[in-house]
Amino acid sequence: MKGRIMNKQEADILMEIQQEQFATQRMLSEATKYSLGIVNKSLHNLKNQGYINEDNKLTDKARKDLNNKSPQNAIILAAGLGMRMVPINMQIPKALIEVKGEILIERIIKHLHETGITEIYVVVGFMKEEFEYLIDEYGVKLIVNDEYSHKNNLHSLYLAASHLKNTYIVPCDIWCEKNPFNKYELYSWYMVSDRMDKNSDVRVNRKWELVRSEGEETGNRMIGITYLLEEQSKIVQKQLERFDKISSYNESFWEIALYESNRMVVQARVVNAKRYVEINTYEQLRELDEDSNTLNTDIMNIIVQALDVKITNITDIIVLKKGMTNRSFLFRCGGRKYIMRIPGEGTDKLINRREEAEVYEVLRGRGICDDIAYINAQNGYKITEFLEGARVCNADSEEDIKVCMKKLREFHDQKLIVGHEFDIFKQIEFYESLWGDKTSIYRDYENTKKNVFLLKKYIDTVKKEKCLTHIDAVPDNFLFTTDGTVRLIDWEYAGMQDPHVDIAMFCIYSLYDREQIDKLIDIYFEGNCPMEIRIKIYSYIAACGLLWSNWCEYKRNLGVEFGEYSLRQYRYAKEYYKIVNDELGGL
Repeated sequence: MKGRIMNKQEADILMEIQQEQFATQRMLSEATKYSLGIVNKSLHNLKNQGYINEDNKLTDKARKDLNNKSPQNAIILAAGLGMRMVPINMQIPKALIEVKGEILIERIIKHLHETGITEIYVVVGFMKEEFEYLIDEYGVKLIVNDEYSHKNNLHSLYLAASHLKNTYIVPCDIWCEKNPFNKYELYSWYMVSDRMDKNSDVRVNRKWELVRSEGEETGNRMIGITYLLEEQSKIVQKQLERFDKISSYNESFWEIALYESNRMVVQARVVNAKRYVEINTYEQLRELDEDSNTLNTDIMNIIVQALDVKITNITDIIVLKKGMTNRSFLFRCGGRKYIMRIPGEGTDKLINRREEAEVYEVLRGRGICDDIAYINAQNGYKITEFLEGARVCNADSEEDIKVCMKKLREFHDQKLIVGHEFDIFKQIEFYESLWGDKTSIYRDYENTKKNVFLLKKYIDTVKKEKCLTHIDAVPDNFLFTTDGTVRLIDWEYAGMQDPHVDIAMFCIYSLYDREQIDKLIDIYFEGNCPMEIRIKIYSYIAACGLLWSNWCEYKRNLGVEFGEYSLRQYRYAKEYYKIVNDELGGL
């Protein structure tokens, strides 16, 4: 018995005893939620192990164990974008939201200070400058995760892994009714809720172990606050180092480093769901604190004014998938659904919002685009009515393609006019200028660019009639509605241009090969496309490929990656220059 390791129940009871508040077994039972039988058995074992005496008081052995295992520091993870916090995260990081009169991360830090923990590391990334004041105010140390936009908090903890010893790991988005930290800890644990969640892949078994949920099995909602003793810290350090080197784990949460096989290396700490709340969304914050000043964001006030409603009428906020240019969220108001568009990183340099507003004014009432409830020509904020049940074009469906090309041609045939032009070759140069002092990631860029610009001579020789052209007429921007109509959305790049550019754009976004491209051209022209026009479209494919490749390089410098898409655009530039050159017998 004397060589036996203390189990969780015994450790919990010993922790309560050290507070010297419990005179009876019944009081211990009420505090720990363990039965009287477990309490009595645990007291018996603790006496046999030399942790308490006959009067249920701590021995020197117990005090030594408590001191050796006591917390030494804390790591707060606060680097992420907090995408689900839209629209709040457009103005402040979620760690800095106000809950019940306190800044969330400040409350966490104060709780740590109350238990004597002053060595605190905060891993930051998104809006990192907003956290600088914490250094002077609370004496924390900041660790910067520069890769926060495409790596999850596994990488954040990896950056702080050298500080793991007897350590609390704390997500920045947890509001705790009472202080979750203690001056002493006797074992490593991970906090989960007593509320079950179908989206959780971990559950507490009868041994208070945390094991992976299987099949349709529900798990305990993961809170995420963790305590690691030095022994478990070493295991996690090794796991973090291994996983961080593998790109397939870039989007992973750090908790995967806690697993050995299908079981965590730490015990479960189960808490009341109402007292420990994870705040991931605007709605969750409002539910917890409807008077929070953070709820009154500029974006929400725009909706209030644009739709003439009260802020409480704006409900069911759901973040949509981040687009290539913007962020958007869905919300309900007055029995209708709307989409709010918020310009993404660096788009102020890419998009002229005044020109975009002009396009929408020309399109108004023509049944071509989506229904605009609000657009700001200065900052690009836009509210559109949500088309319930609408779907995007399937670029692999010939039937869908025929419908879209008919819609596109009908739009082109209206020959609408705006006061600005989209010059592909000037835009290529412009996007390149946004790289600053950086050069292209492609070794043969200069030669590719030279070849693409040779195509301009041929394009200029082919007769064309410029009109309002969408420029970004890709499958995802064709919406098939439930009433049988097709809407063309997202007119940010639209301007006066040869309308055949839209055909080229559809092709390269769809990553079509030449056979598919020729088929699309034939569909648009109903089988009557002159060869010179076809070659002109090939030229546009090359030019637009380089255009979006340069655009992708600019976004890459901002930390936004587009994977295969960016590489394929560059390939279009090179390959379709060669195709045009061969078709013309040399340029």
